[in-house]
Amino acid sequence: MTMRLFKKIALVTGAAGGIGRAVALCFADEGAVVIASDINVSGCAETLELLEQRGGSGISVQADVTREEEIEALYRQIAERYGKLDIVVNIAGGDAEPSADVEEIDYLKMSANLDLNLKSCILSCREAARMMKPQGFGKMVNMSSLAYRGSPNQFSYSASKGGIYSFTRSLAMSLGRYGITVNALAPALVEVPAFVRALGPERWEMLRQECAQRYPLGRIATPDDVARCALFLASDDAAFITGQIIEISGGARL
Repeated sequence: MTMRLFKKIALVTGAAGGIGRAVALCFADEGAVVIASDINVSGCAETLELLEQRGGSGISVQADVTREEEIEALYRQIAERYGKLDIVVNIAGGDAEPSADVEEIDYLKMSANLDLNLKSCILSCREAARMMKPQGFGKMVNMSSLAYRGSPNQFSYSASKGGIYSFTRSLAMSLGRYGITVNALAPALVEVPAFVRALGPERWEMLRQECAQRYPLGRIATPDDVARCALFLASDDAAFITGQIIEISGGARL
């Protein structure tokens, strides 16, 4: 069977996390050379080890995507080592203020959400565009969230994810003439280790069951559900799809 990403050079940020790791492994299984990047050095190295155990290839690069100079250094390393970049999947993100009344929005936590989710994505895409435009080809996949539609008590997080939607559409309009597609993923609740740890086993199980009962498909998402959608958007199967936000939600909020 033909590998869908054979010999493609693919950058995955947030590769130490549950979704980022799933994307990195999925892409490697399809023949991509994966640059696994994260601020978490040991977690990123573990992703690379798992990737190599499955017969994949790539490198691990530490980068704090909230720092412009580290994003620039990451892309310089890719250019120097590979001379091109075919795919970038901007997974790195998080919620620094997961629950707050509007009167209690914290400036530093709000800024952290915008830096980690929105600004990092914009800067990464900027650097990717600089490499992809001369090539006349490229695939950008950004990480939004179903919260882009709005989410009670997740004000700055929702705003950052909504910003990714608008940015993705704008970039698709700008870069299409260069053969570059730009799309975004918008998952509902995904079972990732960091979220389970943050909530604790009991609170997590209550949330998981509550969401599963509301979603028409009767379960929450796995990291592999998200990874397979990213694979589709990064492959030639999605050659004529750009500027879209794909909801990976099991039918939530229909």
